[in-house]
Amino acid sequence: MIDSQSVKTAPTVPTATQGIDAGKKIVGRKRNIIVDTLGLLLTVLVTAASTPDGPAGIHLPATVAAAHPRIRKAWADSAYRTAAIEHGARLGIDVEVIRRNSAAKGFFPLPRRWVVERTFGWLMSYRRLARDHEARPTRPEAMIHLAMIDLMARRATGESTPTWRGT
Repeated sequence: MIDSQSVKTAPTVPTATQGIDAGKKIVGRKRNIIVDTLGLLLTVLVTAASTPDGPAGIHLPATVAAAHPRIRKAWADSAYRTAAIEHGARLGIDVEVIRRNSAAKGFFPLPRRWVVERTFGWLMSYRRLARDHEARPTRPEAMIHLAMIDLMARRATGESTPTWRGT
């Protein structure tokens, strides 16, 4: 599953590395990720929020195809329409666009989309990822990798996530 999330940046972040996501009205950066069916991170790309999803739809599948050559199917939202489908076909990956039902009102989970949205929820529980404070976009990418390593290590050891509730 491929999707993106726009996050606000701190006032100390250089303006050259951030942008405005017009659809969400957020000044910051955009995190584009690809996750597997369990929601575990395969690759990440952090860009200015003003960057459209199309260029990430070209870069991310190429990265995943190189690192994980057995992947043959991917799901994306409608923002990745043509760029991801055409580039994925060249790489041997069938990219299926999941469209929202126009007749439905309000929120409802879309098939396959909830997996990547859950991953974004996991990432937002880490303080360093709730808002982007870093000067270079490569640092939030590294922080996302560290957060996923922490998440997988906690699952492997059965350790629960520390919380301030109940203390």
